[in-house]
Amino acid sequence: MKMAGCTAGNAAHKENKRNSISKKAAMGIFYTLAAALAVVVVAHHNPLADQVTETMKKVMACLLIGFTCVIFGVFYDRLTVLPKELYQSRRLIWKLAKNDFKKRYAGSYLGMVWAFVQPVVTVVMYWIVFDRVFDTKSQLVAGGIEVPYVLYLTAGLVPWFYFSEALGNGTTALIEYNYLVKKVVFKISILPIIKVIAATFVHLFFVVVLFVIAIAYGYYPTVYTVQIFYYSFCEFILVLAISYTTCAVVVFFRDLQQIISIALQIGMWATPILWDISMLTDQMKPLFKLNPMVYIVNGYRSAVYEQEWFFEHFYSSTYFWIFTVTLFCIGSLIFKRLKVHFADVM
Repeated sequence: MKMAGCTAGNAAHKENKRNSISKKAAMGIFYTLAAALAVVVVAHHNPLADQVTETMKKVMACLLIGFTCVIFGVFYDRLTVLPKELYQSRRLIWKLAKNDFKKRYAGSYLGMVWAFVQPVVTVVMYWIVFDRVFDTKSQLVAGGIEVPYVLYLTAGLVPWFYFSEALGNGTTALIEYNYLVKKVVFKISILPIIKVIAATFVHLFFVVVLFVIAIAYGYYPTVYTVQIFYYSFCEFILVLAISYTTCAVVVFFRDLQQIISIALQIGMWATPILWDISMLTDQMKPLFKLNPMVYIVNGYRSAVYEQEWFFEHFYSSTYFWIFTVTLFCIGSLIFKRLKVHFADVM
């Protein structure tokens, strides 16, 4: 018995030692990358940019980097639990995501066709109202946007539809799968990402529609088109980061669903989807660019008909990823903290 106890103790000691070494290595890599990013942000200079705006971007970026480093250092053990669980359950996540998408329209005559009808109708409606009824097209041309308005509009609506649907479904993931939440052995942390992946299937269809519209107007795919995968990944991580916070809070505060619905309505008009950000004054532009969806929407347009790489927008890319990583860290902590109470409330 003593030999067995000693063997188990030695094994546990070795495992703890390996975990400690792994933790130190991970933290060392993270802090090195963060320090390198801070140096690049401070050293980067755009002679064409407004100096006051550029200084503000540098200060905000450095503050976000510092805040993220503090959260990562203090809550390392809690923050790494979620990524590990998602990786270990990757096959189950993919299987459940496909089943979730299929069952959503089970029993209806048209089935999955309904997933595509409403967004298409919305695009057509906005196009008729703002391009045919109102003179939005001429305003865009005056602002330097010369692409067809239906293409400009679709390139903005496609990522917004994805964000709206994925966030709504991700928020209600725990409530919808409450029977799995009550199971002790089930990893409920995979539920939000299942809903986000299910929404991605519809999004991929609309990306294809977007490129069909672009080709119809003479904008053929180029090397810049591959950026659509990068911006789709950016949006996936962003909505997933938000969903881990909202799905945990909505269990205790059901009114959050209505609040999110209203926020999405406001957010659509606060994002340059139906209008162009160049219409704003120089003082207002930095404020609106704090919205991470501005980066995504402009990115989709760059991938479809503009010849610009994402790294050409250095501060926007830096801000987006620092903001998203920070948001993901906060979401992981909130989910981890409230997780033990989910089964009691449902």
